[in-house]
Parts: sequence; structure tokens; C-alpha cells
Amino acid sequence: MTVSEQLSACCNYVAEQVDFQPKIALVLGSGLGAFGDRIDAVKTLNYADIPGFPVSTVAGHAGRFVFGYCGGVPVAVMQGRVHMYEGYSPQEAVLPIRVLRSLGAEILFLTNAAGGIQPGMKAGEFMLITDQISSFVPSPLRGANLDELGVRFPDMSEIYSKRLNKMIRKIAVNEDIPLKEGVYVQTAGPAYESPAEIRMFRMLGADAVGMSTAIEAVAARHCGMEICGVSCISNLAAGISPHPLTHEEVKEAGDKAAPQFEKLVRTAIREFGELS
Repeated sequence: MTVSEQLSACCNYVAEQVDFQPKIALVLGSGLGAFGDRIDAVKTLNYADIPGFPVSTVAGHAGRFVFGYCGGVPVAVMQGRVHMYEGYSPQEAVLPIRVLRSLGAEILFLTNAAGGIQPGMKAGEFMLITDQISSFVPSPLRGANLDELGVRFPDMSEIYSKRLNKMIRKIAVNEDIPLKEGVYVQTAGPAYESPAEIRMFRMLGADAVGMSTAIEAVAARHCGMEICGVSCISNLAAGISPHPLTHEEVKEAGDKAAPQFEKLVRTAIREFGELS
């Protein structure tokens, strides 16, 4: 089955199960999935129930879509994403984003747990993603172009929307939520980065590192979505952190940051919903 055929089959199945058109799609990263339980849900759909759909296998990722309303705004929430390190191709890893676009989502709000590289970062802080480096992972656009989604050579000069970022900055100030800004770099995983790699990333201009998000943003930009992203700094990256990195640390930091995260995301969604 080609990528186009797989996308078509998944989209048709989801459309049969869910009579709902989201305006905003929200991807919840490690430790941040509880937000999906606190929207006014009208329908949930497990990834495993969708024929040919990739399934989350990582602790902290529930692996389901939640369709409903947040502050009256129609949203589709991904409680957990899929990663290349789980054995999926880049095209499979971005399949959920393309399905949500087919349902009508115009805005993509990406979140993740990331390792802090920027000097002065602390675990539990948030970073507004202003740009990204995806050169260390294969592009999800490789292979035959899906002309029904976008052009062969999409522009990436503004992956993360300046107008959405401006709104998030204002919300953070009004809600007294500390918010750093920076560039996110994606690695393939699943091993955490070495100290030498972190030094290299810092030299390249990266401020946070993780194993997701960047390829999702590329795919979303390709199919015409407006994108914003916020990283929860769950730990300091290797060589900066004084102790070994663990996934348990990532989930714990997400749990602690959840109240402020929910306030930021809920307010942003409400204001995004008013955009034309």
C-alpha cells in the first residue's frame, strides 16, 4: 500500500467513525496527556482501532484521538504521538497529522517534553518553539509527492506562525507563566544524546532537543496548516544534567508542569478559535 493509499484508507475510516470537524489539532507529548481528559469530549477513537494506523507504544502516551470542545472551540486532541524510534517510518509518524488536516483542522498546536540546552534552563519550564532543525532525521516528504496535500518543494521559512507565537507570548505574560523561546532540534532516538552531540547542537543554535515534533511540523506545513509549538523542558540535556537521564524524569516533570501548561494551552486555544 502506498502512502497515499494508506492515508486515504485511514481518513475514510476516521470520517466514518467521527462526525466532527476540528478547527485546532493539539498533540500532547510525554507527561502532558492528561489535558485531553479535561476537554468536553464528544468522541474518542483509539489508534489501534484504525486499520493500518500506527500505535503508540511509549509509557505516558495513551494512543487515542479525543474530539470535543475546549472553551467552545472544536478541537482534536492526540493523547500521545508515534515516533520513528518505535519502528515507524517518517511517513507513518506524521500520518496522524495528515488525517487531522483531512478532517478540517487548520491550526496545529504541537507540544513535547524536551531536554534543555539553552543556558539557564530548568526542568519544568516552557519553551516557545520559534524554529527547528530537522536535518538529523529523514524528511517525511521523501518519496512521491502527495499532490493533494501540497507542493513538491514547500517553503519552510516560517514553520512556526509568527502571529500564533505573538499570541502565546501575550498569554504567558498575562497569566504570569514563565516562557523561554528557542530552536528545537529533533533526533531519531530512542537513546538520549551524548554530551558531545549536545555540544554540537548548541553550536548549531539549538535550545532544546527531543525525538518528535519537527517532522510533524514539516508535514503540517506541507499541507497548509498554521503551526505553533511549546516544549516542556523535562530535564537538562546530557553533559548539562548532573545525573543520568531517564524517561521517568520526563514524565514527572510533565506532571508537575501540568497546571500551568493547561492554563497556557486552554487560553491559547480559546483565542486561536477567534481567528479567521
